[in-house]
Amino acid sequence: MGLPGMVLSAIAAAVGAIMYWAVSYQGTGFRLSTVGVILMIVGAFGFVVSAIVFAVSRGPVRSTGHSMDRQVVDSQGNSSSVHEDRK
Repeated sequence: MGLPGMVLSAIAAAVGAIMYWAVSYQGTGFRLSTVGVILMIVGAFGFVVSAIVFAVSRGPVRSTGHSMDRQVVDSQGNSSSVHEDRK
């Protein structure tokens, strides 16, 4: 879904709008204007769902900070741990 779903949903809504407002043909047993309304509703719903999926899939923005743990040993053999946070 995501971005391609948003594009397809927008196309479906546009086709539905054309069928509803621009086409005057009425077949036997069904009306193209009704199909146009259905396409517009489905397109709007699909656009909203795809936008939500697109927003969630991008994930949170990560910070550029780094942390580092290291162990330091001096010349006499004494060791100590160091934790550094860089931003």
